Order: sequence, then C-alpha cells, then structure tokens
Amino acid sequence: MTTPADGRTNGTVVQKYGGSSLATAGQVRAVAQRIAAVAATGRRVAVVVSAQGKTTDELLRAASEINPRPDGRELDQLLATGEAASAALMAMALQHTGVPATALSGAQTGILGSGPHGSGVIAAIDTERIDRLLDRGRVVVIAGFQAIGAELDIITLGRGGSDTTAVAVAAELGARHCEIYTDVPGVLTTDPRLVPTARLLPELDMDVMAEMAFAGAKVMHSRAVELAALCGVDIHVGHAAGSGIGTRILTRDGESMLETRTAVVAVVHDQDVARVTVRTTNGREHAALSVFRALGRQAVPADMTTVLKESDGGHAVAVTVPHNRVEAVRRSLADRAEAVAVDTSVAKVSIVGTGLLSRPQYAERMLSVLTGRGIHAGALSASQSRVSVTVPRGEVERAVRLLHTEFGLDAAQGSGPLPLAARP
Repeated sequence: MTTPADGRTNGTVVQKYGGSSLATAGQVRAVAQRIAAVAATGRRVAVVVSAQGKTTDELLRAASEINPRPDGRELDQLLATGEAASAALMAMALQHTGVPATALSGAQTGILGSGPHGSGVIAAIDTERIDRLLDRGRVVVIAGFQAIGAELDIITLGRGGSDTTAVAVAAELGARHCEIYTDVPGVLTTDPRLVPTARLLPELDMDVMAEMAFAGAKVMHSRAVELAALCGVDIHVGHAAGSGIGTRILTRDGESMLETRTAVVAVVHDQDVARVTVRTTNGREHAALSVFRALGRQAVPADMTTVLKESDGGHAVAVTVPHNRVEAVRRSLADRAEAVAVDTSVAKVSIVGTGLLSRPQYAERMLSVLTGRGIHAGALSASQSRVSVTVPRGEVERAVRLLHTEFGLDAAQGSGPLPLAARP
C-alpha cells in the first residue's frame, strides 16, 4: 500500500462504526450528528460502517432456509447488502443534517480483494474516487466488510472485516490513526459481562491487542490490528455514544523497555472454537504439513497444534479452529485423513500480555489456579504475548473470573495490572 504525502492528509479523519451502534434509526441519526461535528471542523472525513444490528445474522438465517449449504459467491452477494444498506442510510442521515455525503460500496470505493469467498483479503485500494469526493468537501461513507475480485465478484472479508476495511482506508489516505466506535467504552481487561470488575485499558501495545483479538476479544479483529501495525496506523477505540476515546492502541518506537511493561494485561475467552483431531497413516509427507496445507487452501486459521505418533505408526494432529469453519475443515481433509474427529465441548481461555514465554511462571500460575479449582486444562499453547488453554465450555465463565483475580486485574485490586517483576 502506498501512503500519500503527510502534508495533504494530516486533516483526514477515518472512523468506523459497528453494527450495534447503528441498530436503530435514532442511533443512526445520533452517529450522523457526531460525524457532522467532525466535518464542521474542515477536516476530510471518511466513515466505514458495518451492517445494522443483527442484519448479517438475519441474512445468514434467510440463506440457510433456502439452501443449507449456499455457494460462497452467492452468499457474499447477499451478505454485502447489509453494509451497503447501512452506508446508504448513514449518507441519507448526514444529508438531512445539511452535510454533503456520498455512500460507496466496496467496489465503488476501489477496494480490491483476493482469496476465497467469505474470508477474502484486501489486496489494494484505488483511492482516486475517495480523494476526489473528500477534496470536494463530501463525507464518504463506505460499506465495510467487502471488496471486489478480479472477476468483478464481491468478496467478503470474514468476521470483523469492517475493522480491516477502516484500517486499510486510513493507511491509504495517510491518516495517522483510525477511530473505531462500538458499544463498549474501549478495550477492557476482560469481558465485563462475565467480570463486572473489569477495567478499561487506556493504552495498549499493538502486538498485545493483536493477540487479544485472535484469542477472542470481540472489540477488534486481529487482521485489522495486524494491518495497522504493518502500516503504522494507531487505533483509537471508543463508545459510539460516548464523548471521547477510551483506549489508544499504539505502534511502539522501541523506546519502551520490556522490564518496565506489565506482564498479564487481560484475560480473553473464545467459545466459538472447536478442537479437530485428524488421524492419518499416510507416511508420504509429514502429518502436520498435510493438515496445514489443506487448512491453508481454505484460509482456516488454526491454533494450539499438537502432533502425536500413535502405536500403529500413524499420527494424530489436533488443532483448534473457529467453530463456523468446521465443515470447511472436514471437506478439506476428506481425502487426506483416515478419520476426522470434532470436539465442540471445549472453549479457549487466554492470558495476554508481554514477556510470557520467557517467564514460564505465568503459565504455571494459570494452570495452577485452574486445576486447583477442578477445571480441566487441555491443550496449551504459549508465545511471548499469549498463553492459551482449552477448558470445558461450561467452565469458561468461572475460569475467566479466577484468572482475572489471580493476575491482579480486578478493579478493586489496584489501578493497573501486576508488573513483570511481581510474584516471580
């Protein structure tokens, strides 16, 4: 992606509004007033919107009633209408307030995509039309979650795709940061629906946020955070009905010393996962290579991999995948495995922070508190930023609460997470 000269783009603001903040006509009008206030300052304003409320779920349900296994191309055609409608309504609301605005679909925006339907990636953005409209003083409202492929077919970008759209647009327009507005005040130490004492994190490293998003934090999508890190775009997260930014997610310049930063900053959970175990006796290639080649062709993200050699000479490869991609995994492995077993009774719980792999005591504490309270910890994976374990689905809430307290994240325990040097 190319970046225009800063002198021309310093006044560009890119905002994204989630579907829950646009669910009703009243919410759309309120957000329009907020956008209008920014436009009144004379800055160029581009806004990315998600589909209203539960529109995407309703479209998926409608599709399943017609065809339980719809073709990916037609499903993308259907799902993209949710964001397109949302963009048109927002532009109408802005026009009603006296603000000139233009709604654009992904194709009209010049967002070029590649990859499979339902999980495409943004290849490039031709910003000529956006720039022309912005320079004329119009607010550009962009339908998120979608791009156009080489054959002029719509390709949707998968869960959280509107976040990725917003970051990509910000990067191409040379904006210093991208504002993400949702139904929470910012990024919290855990899900406040499970732990009322969860605290707001006013500032986060980009790499830590990426791990939180991949591990299940719903406030941001991991691909959007990764793209922001690559392009040097900071992310500001706030409540759509609030008066300010709650969390700033920043790319670091290397000046922050590792030993002064906190270790565990959040506890994240993901119940939308399944544990897939593939058994194979095919010795022509490494078992894990065969599995990941198949997953790669379907663009299925996999985590928490284990490989075991069995007594008959075969191998068992187990991976954790998104629950909604299980059927894609079955199809991709149908001719590569002797058996494919799927366990949907598990969930993933993670601690996220800095320096965790080089300090194994944090994994030890995590396992100790879970097993000490009778919660079975199954598969485990660890990196410098994240330690994840699978637990029984019914134990997720209890596991999150226990870990949130164990690592000093409850609001009653202090103003910040425990530092790296604490409880070695």
